[in-house]
Amino acid sequence: MLLPRSTGRCLQRRTVGRRPHPKSSARRRGSATRRVRAGGRRRRVWPAVSRRLPARVPQLGHTHERGEEGGNRHRASQGIGAAVADAYRRRGYAVVVTARSIPSSHDPDVLAVPGDLSRPGTGAQIVAQALDRFGRIDTLVNNAGVYREKPFTEYTDADYDLVIGVNLRGFFDVTRSAISAMLAGGDGGHVLCVSTTLVDRANARIPAALASLTKGGLVAATKELAIEYAARRIRANAVSLGVIRTPMHPDDPGGTLAALHPLGRMGEVDDVVEAIMYLEQASFVTGEILHVDGGQSAGF
Repeated sequence: MLLPRSTGRCLQRRTVGRRPHPKSSARRRGSATRRVRAGGRRRRVWPAVSRRLPARVPQLGHTHERGEEGGNRHRASQGIGAAVADAYRRRGYAVVVTARSIPSSHDPDVLAVPGDLSRPGTGAQIVAQALDRFGRIDTLVNNAGVYREKPFTEYTDADYDLVIGVNLRGFFDVTRSAISAMLAGGDGGHVLCVSTTLVDRANARIPAALASLTKGGLVAATKELAIEYAARRIRANAVSLGVIRTPMHPDDPGGTLAALHPLGRMGEVDDVVEAIMYLEQASFVTGEILHVDGGQSAGF
């Protein structure tokens, strides 16, 4: 998910916008939108709280779709991905969302880009379309993912290629292009990843070595990027999740999943959205891995 802010051209996150001028009646806070000249054509600009209208690009939402071989894919069209996109829009950001199959949006400040992030070059194409539409990228939300749960010795080469392709290749491809856009814009930015608490606390009842391998890589990369680009005002953070009630886990008969968390319940999508919104607004926080897991990472 790519999110551009308001003011000027938004880089990544499918949004572009400008901040309203305090002395102009045409740019008052009360006005919902205004038209400005940009590159010879009229462009819609939304008011925002910062110097530019934020553009957030949710890479792939955390919705789950059954893969050809029984795996689970996360999509931006429902679940966590859709909720995060909606939260950014409510805060005045334009949003770019992507998934292998995703319907177009009637909202002119939401760009839906179909694409398979496991294929080299897809991430760069998504960022290019975001920049063409909105002009800048302010935030990238890396919540694309494939989850396959099985004993380690039963993973196939096809499993490995798919999980590595989406979880790592997709992250690498889109994040490299997004950070380049942020650097070119000169206004900083934010890279946010979605990981799992299984990285920190393995569970014998949940064999998911490929999830730990790939999402653990995102955690390590998040900390590295936070330090590498701190001086350029680009922050990097992550949320590390427990079991969240989504289309992948719509209910919990007998309370088995709830019992995995010290707080005694499954997480809700709103819990994740609130954590992401905190990290988005916390300008002095970078390199943080925020656990949204009901206490799992602390112990049991």
